Amino acid sequence: MGDLKKGRGISVPSYLISTTGDLSCMQDKETKEMLADLVWLNAVIATELIQITENSSAILRKSPPPASCRAEHQALRETALAMAERYRPGTMLARHLGEHQ
Repeated sequence: MGDLKKGRGISVPSYLISTTGDLSCMQDKETKEMLADLVWLNAVIATELIQITENSSAILRKSPPPASCRAEHQALRETALAMAERYRPGTMLARHLGEHQ
């Protein structure tokens, strides 16, 4: 495995970090497609977990989550969506997230 580099708050192998913003450093097209699928799927899972957290908080509090939490959750959703759109543009994830609000 290559050296670990810091990327978006996590350590990842340096061979996965591309300065051009794509996966061109990887040779195998199937591997690129699989990684793109996994990034997209992880973004879906992350945004759904954020929504579950907000819903659970609202139920327990019997009121909406604090505005600061909602703002942070929105920023996290936007980051996850940007990651998903980078590798799988045009999916229904953006529309679906809009329905969460």
